[in-house]
Amino acid sequence: MNRDAKIYVAGHQGLVGSAIMRTLEAQGYCNIITQTHAELDLANQQAVRTFFEITRPEYVFLAAAKVGGIMANNTYPADFIYQNLAIQTNIIHESWRCGVPRLLFLGSSCIYPRDCPQPMKEQYLLTGPLEPTNRPYAVAKIAGIEMCWSYNRQYGTKYIAAMPTNLYGPADNYDLKTSHVIPALIRKMHEAKMRRDEEVVVWGTGTPRREFLYSDDLAEACVFIIDLADKQHDLLFGNPGVPPLINIGCGEDLTIKELVELVAKVIGYKGSVVWDREKPDGTMLKMLDSSFINQLGWRPRIALQEGLRLAYQHYLNNVQ
Repeated sequence: MNRDAKIYVAGHQGLVGSAIMRTLEAQGYCNIITQTHAELDLANQQAVRTFFEITRPEYVFLAAAKVGGIMANNTYPADFIYQNLAIQTNIIHESWRCGVPRLLFLGSSCIYPRDCPQPMKEQYLLTGPLEPTNRPYAVAKIAGIEMCWSYNRQYGTKYIAAMPTNLYGPADNYDLKTSHVIPALIRKMHEAKMRRDEEVVVWGTGTPRREFLYSDDLAEACVFIIDLADKQHDLLFGNPGVPPLINIGCGEDLTIKELVELVAKVIGYKGSVVWDREKPDGTMLKMLDSSFINQLGWRPRIALQEGLRLAYQHYLNNVQ
């Protein structure tokens, strides 16, 4: 990408979008287009069409989505499937209509089967049943992959679907009713520390294993991918029989119990943890095989403990 290329970041205020903004700005890109939800409802087809016709971006990062943890997915399944399908359908289609040659669609590792072999390779997509607790969200993301693939085959676009592992970092969601595990733990343990509570309740058994990636590492991977030269892109993603899918993870996982202990250490919480075993664990194993992007030359820079420290500092400065 030229440094003055017109780049649209959809969802620029969220966890992923804000990280992409920081990365683009740090690398000298100076013509970035953004719209808040109040300015542009991405679920409104006509509004999105008008926006694209006026702005005519050259590159699109599709980081806008409705996201949440197990509780949110269980409570609002209709919202998760409708909003995500509407947002991604409008942006991908209008990108094609307005001649956008490069688009990066952000998905999620939950697209892979619940009992998927570990680590999860790109070719394991659609090889088994999904995890029930987030199936509506996963189905929407799978539809986004299929849409990118279909437009590439029919119209010759270069749209790529990037599947990140579990993410955390600045601009995360700390609402305990809708947040993912790391921001929920940061908030719970910080508040317990401030109140001097003797214990914190955590969902599940602590036995599932998860992989976590700092949001700025993901953002660097996204810019790296969309900036591939045309020949390299066609070599890697130009096979019409293979979806344009790439995993982005760190290659290391840990149990939720180990994560809880690490968050407690970073925050300085000295109390005990009580496991609410009546609550769901979700998928027991979920780690991505990121060898594809590693072979291209990208690797994460920020280790989990350092990332948690940075996330907690951002929480102290901007949230609590």
